Amino acid sequence: MTAAPIDEVVDLLRTLRLPHMRAAAPELLATAKAQRWEPAEAMRALLAEELSGRQASSVRARRKAAGFPTGKTFDVWDETVSSIPEPTQRALRTLEWVDRAENLVVCGPSGTGKTHFLEVLGQACVDNGHKVSWFSLEDLGVLVRRHGADDTTAKAIRKIMRADVIVIDDIGLLPVTTETAEALYRVVDAAYEKRAIALSSNLHPAGFDELMPKTIANATVDRLMHHAHVVLTAGDSIRLTQATAGKGVTPLA
Repeated sequence: MTAAPIDEVVDLLRTLRLPHMRAAAPELLATAKAQRWEPAEAMRALLAEELSGRQASSVRARRKAAGFPTGKTFDVWDETVSSIPEPTQRALRTLEWVDRAENLVVCGPSGTGKTHFLEVLGQACVDNGHKVSWFSLEDLGVLVRRHGADDTTAKAIRKIMRADVIVIDDIGLLPVTTETAEALYRVVDAAYEKRAIALSSNLHPAGFDELMPKTIANATVDRLMHHAHVVLTAGDSIRLTQATAGKGVTPLA
């Protein structure tokens, strides 16, 4: 195949909006000619490039839409440092609970890796084709309150439910207003048996009535815990331990 036909192929792929095939075509078609590939083999290779590129783009888009706080993945997770039993960690990493629309509640003292573990699990969900939405409890309350001003709360909840996994982080750190408690209830109620919720808290859900009105707490916990895996973290703050050992910063030159 001469340069001119290759250029024509590239132009056609641009018109057809097949960007990954277009990017690979010049080199791949030249290789196909030099190695005398069968036409079907060259076509298969081009289609594989397009599929791979689209899948990678989809992962990037889902990761951006999720709103993860730091971008940490299992690449930087040390399961031996966590107080969560390693068999439990490995079982949760299968993500079978997500496919079954079950919930995950990680509760324990501050600094024991709750948020970190939820984020790396969330990143794994994205890599496996799931949509994830990440909220702090405060952010969730602000979102629902903002939509309440023009009576579009139901629409906002439906948008949140587009995710397969809804992460709600940092329950128990700050005082919870009635509006925020209602926002948590509405999300948990809408997701019940339809979506997976992953939640981190300084308190066990049995103590949520210490944070919010008892009626709302009871209704929320009833739905949250019906199909939930509860994981307890313990021990000293990992951050404080690292800081005390001089691992919290890079030494100055």
